[in-house]
Amino acid sequence: MTENRKRLFDMFPPVTPEEWRAKAEVDLKGADFDKKMVWRTNEGFSVQPLYRGVDIKDLKATESLPGEFPYLRGTRTDNTWAIRQNIKVNDVAQANAKAHELLTKGITSLGFKLTKGADTDVKALIAGIDLSKVEVNIDCCPKCALDVTRSLVDAIVADHAEDTFAGSVNFNPFKRQLKHGVAFDGNITEMAGELLKVAAPVKNLRVLGVDSLMLNNAGAYIYQELGYALAWGNEWLTRMTEAGFEADEVARRIKFNMGISTIYFMEIAKFRAARQLWATIVKQYQPKCDCACKMVVNAETTTFNHTVYDSYVNLLRTQTEAMSAALAGVDSIVVTPFDASYQISDDFSERIARNQQIMLLEESHLDKVMDPAGGSYYVEMITASLAQEGWKLFLDVEENGGFAAALTSGNIINAVNASATARFDKVAKRREQLLGTNQFPNFTEKAADKADNAPQCACCCTTDGGELKLNNKRLASQFEEIRLATEHAANTPKAFMLTIGNLAMRLARAQFSSNFFACAGYDLVDNNGFKTVEDGINAAMEQKADIVVLCSSDDEYAALIPDAIRLLDGRAELVLAGPETDEFKALGVTNFINVRTNVLGTLKAFNAKLLK
Repeated sequence: MTENRKRLFDMFPPVTPEEWRAKAEVDLKGADFDKKMVWRTNEGFSVQPLYRGVDIKDLKATESLPGEFPYLRGTRTDNTWAIRQNIKVNDVAQANAKAHELLTKGITSLGFKLTKGADTDVKALIAGIDLSKVEVNIDCCPKCALDVTRSLVDAIVADHAEDTFAGSVNFNPFKRQLKHGVAFDGNITEMAGELLKVAAPVKNLRVLGVDSLMLNNAGAYIYQELGYALAWGNEWLTRMTEAGFEADEVARRIKFNMGISTIYFMEIAKFRAARQLWATIVKQYQPKCDCACKMVVNAETTTFNHTVYDSYVNLLRTQTEAMSAALAGVDSIVVTPFDASYQISDDFSERIARNQQIMLLEESHLDKVMDPAGGSYYVEMITASLAQEGWKLFLDVEENGGFAAALTSGNIINAVNASATARFDKVAKRREQLLGTNQFPNFTEKAADKADNAPQCACCCTTDGGELKLNNKRLASQFEEIRLATEHAANTPKAFMLTIGNLAMRLARAQFSSNFFACAGYDLVDNNGFKTVEDGINAAMEQKADIVVLCSSDDEYAALIPDAIRLLDGRAELVLAGPETDEFKALGVTNFINVRTNVLGTLKAFNAKLLK
């Protein structure tokens, strides 16, 4: 069989990259290859349409196996991850009861989020939980972290689970500055040192948090989350080794909490690159064992791309995100419920979120193969490219004093917010699509009593702070504000499609225009076509249209526009579905919509004119 295969491939002459590109350029019929075929990422590098074995021949990390330094292919030899669900703790007894219930429903990792003013009785919170089998993670106010850790360690020791327990206390003193613009007012190094001493009896208790999920949820690009997470982790290593702690001990106490965005393969590449780069960083501190270089990552699906309208699409987003993290070999995953953007998630949405991971484990069997993307020319190349960009950012932060200094100067917050602003601009122009929001909205959906449920700081961090803080708005928020304003108006604007002339063009442009105005929640009236402009205008007036969209071909517009303007006589806004040309402007058209239009800005302008 092998010989037959060899003979089969011998029938095909080898093709060089240059020959392949030359053939592609012929098929492109003169179009620029780089513009048509090369993906220019937000991360600072270009992705080619085709990769070959020769492209990865110099990537040394591809020769390693899962579980081997530098851990690009994973820190373990199996791909079983912990299914985690977070519990907001307002009442300790209720949270404990919910935890026990979740443990019967497939959850293997618990995340307790202690809220401001809540009882911090950790012993009661984890009562009855087998600490040798269930991962326990506690997110609390930085000032409470020492007491929480001490209580947790006492419970673990009492349960004789010092060697079998796995979990964390998320000591994150930088959270206050990132979220509220106010620096932490305690001695970070001193508090972290006390935490390391208290945690010492428990082998796998991690108490130094790297919370790059916050950056992800604020709109950071993937390479930014990667680079800043590495710098954040190195901040802990530098501080604590200078304070006299062994590098092995510090590295083993760091827990990375990272986000997952929807760019599927790039997210797989991010986690692979993160493990490799983190191992490289820790290695420079000369740990006694390479095992100290392993990165422990909890990955959580992002809320930045969640939508209030067409919220079930959030399920598609979180499913691909969870799959990215699972295939990338993270240690635990949190799937954010689809309704978290507009309400406190109920039992139904939480159950679906759990089952999304259970399906990946028990039905898709993603736990059976470690690093299935390994060896893929495409994934290996974007892993290497992303690692390069993340490393450049990491070095830039280090050269300017490290993570804490970059945070104090505002460099990190400004950079992440600039990325968020760029993404908001792309969404406004549909260069980044949010299904159900700025593209293919549900025409008839109403938000009803849905309201933006922006996550509030639950711990004792102040909510009053400076102006320099991370963006806290979701990507869909501006479109949702327009649509909610339409919903709450006394009269909903009506957009009428005046379809005439060339059948293919009028249908395509009517569909495009309907999608366009549905993003603002307008009532839409589509039509099969009119024989004359006069018939269309009369029908529009009968429908009491506020907007009349002329839908035809470019060649026919010159003859149709004068009649449309004359017959409409200012009784409604005339919009041309087509290119914004000097010729059409000279004929009197002032409103145009096309693929280059700023959808958000145009809809805001119409709302300002039409809502009463």
